[in-house]
Amino acid sequence: MKKEWISGMRDAVPVALGYLAVSFTLGLAARRAGLPAWQGAFLSLITNTSAGQFAGFSAIASGASLLSTAFTQVVVNLRYVLMSSGLTQKVERGVGLGQRLLIAFDVTDELFALAVSRTGPLPPAYYFGMMAATIPCWALGTWLGAALGALMPEVLLNAAGVMLYAMFIAVVVPPCRKSRPVLLISLCAMVLSLIMRFLPLTRGISPGLRVSLIGIVLSAAAAKLFPEKEGQDG
Repeated sequence: MKKEWISGMRDAVPVALGYLAVSFTLGLAARRAGLPAWQGAFLSLITNTSAGQFAGFSAIASGASLLSTAFTQVVVNLRYVLMSSGLTQKVERGVGLGQRLLIAFDVTDELFALAVSRTGPLPPAYYFGMMAATIPCWALGTWLGAALGALMPEVLLNAAGVMLYAMFIAVVVPPCRKSRPVLLISLCAMVLSLIMRFLPLTRGISPGLRVSLIGIVLSAAAAKLFPEKEGQDG
């Protein structure tokens, strides 16, 4: 168990560094919403979602109601329902509800990508190691952004924000190189996302809901076109 935990921490170091950089801008959003640095950092400890937190800080800044803020969070973070459904199939058999709930606490795009790209069943200790590496960096970056971000040039903050996207590409590319179906589905997801982003009928859909819809459609298509035999490791 200790070995898996350490392995998870090691593999998540690039993600943690990306989180540290990106959460700087999250700290600025918390500052603009009137929150002190410690409150922004605390929120990042209990809520690890950039889009959801940005939406939450914007709601706080605009004085939105709690009901409106909660509904926005559900829509923005809807894609995590699909990711959690995928992870529950990847986790080792026999893992109890408590450990599954703890994993569900910190399902992010990057940790999901690392978890599903791992060969074989997913040990909970491996995922907990990734959480131990990334959550503190997310909270620390938010605190630094709220406390010191105003002193940094905007161009530097924008450059730092690109790091997370570059890191996520680095996580996705290896599985795409190994599997043509994965490459095909990934390319289709990019094209559909671009189309929905600019198509008049769908461009008003929130990013979270858009990702969820694309995920459902392409997952069903992949299951139909590229079925795996029972017991085959994906």
